Amino acid sequence: MHYQIAHTTTYSYSQPVTLAPHLVRLRPRCDASQSLQSFSLVVDPKPLGISQITDLDGNAVVKLWFQQELTDRLQIQVLSQVETLRSNPFDYLMEAWALKLPIDYPASLHTQLKPYLSGQTLHYSTSLDPVAVKLAQEIHQATGGDAIAFLSELSQRIHQTCKHTIREFGEPLAPGITWAQRLGSCRDLTVLFMEACRAMGLAARFVSGYEAGDHQATERHLHAWAEVYLPGAGWRGYDPTQGLAVADHHIALVASAAPAYAAPISGTLNRAGAVQSSLKYHLSIQARTDFGLSQFATNA
Repeated sequence: MHYQIAHTTTYSYSQPVTLAPHLVRLRPRCDASQSLQSFSLVVDPKPLGISQITDLDGNAVVKLWFQQELTDRLQIQVLSQVETLRSNPFDYLMEAWALKLPIDYPASLHTQLKPYLSGQTLHYSTSLDPVAVKLAQEIHQATGGDAIAFLSELSQRIHQTCKHTIREFGEPLAPGITWAQRLGSCRDLTVLFMEACRAMGLAARFVSGYEAGDHQATERHLHAWAEVYLPGAGWRGYDPTQGLAVADHHIALVASAAPAYAAPISGTLNRAGAVQSSLKYHLSIQARTDFGLSQFATNA
């Protein structure tokens, strides 16, 4: 599938401020599952400098820094063209030793995957959430320890049990809270999924991006899902919000062991005293197939 994405984010401030450096994580990645064909970035006020960097997770990140002039807003516009390449989410052959849970990773591989295996999804917790551990154990028993069956059932269980809600601000909720409420945003459901995976020794990471969705939808938002490292298959996506394995209707921006490092835009202000800010965004996704161009959704 071919997609064109236009995404404008506007921050408005109650008082004039100066802008500290900002990180922009809105450049779609280019890998085995998708190809970035073009990308442009326009920022107002115009930055003093722009640097393309690669972070610790291998994500392409744009760093902006500004002149120390007062402004009452920051607007970031990106336009991307992406081709997604994976129509079949199960086009792989796993290593025979990784078919059953818990996976016993070889020492060298375990060392590389350690950040994605520990209970450090949220900054305030360094141990696995006991609610997620219990959920993982129940599904492990129900699926006979089969790794792929576990992932499919976990994704379906969260999708069928938890109602999806839009929560535009704030970090993800703790997995136990999401499961107790049977309610969560896509990032809440993703963190719950990741925590249950890690309880079974499956390396998991948080992905921020876009999802084509229902072409009848009137609103469009950034989306979040998880990727699990499967030996022999690499990183493979699962979307617990929809209860499915990720294929060519998802466009990934960045991925990280912790959601905070996948935030679309992060930065601070230089201003003495309290400043209130408001956020507005406009997002459109167009998908093109051999049968023509159709606009999926626009949100202002």
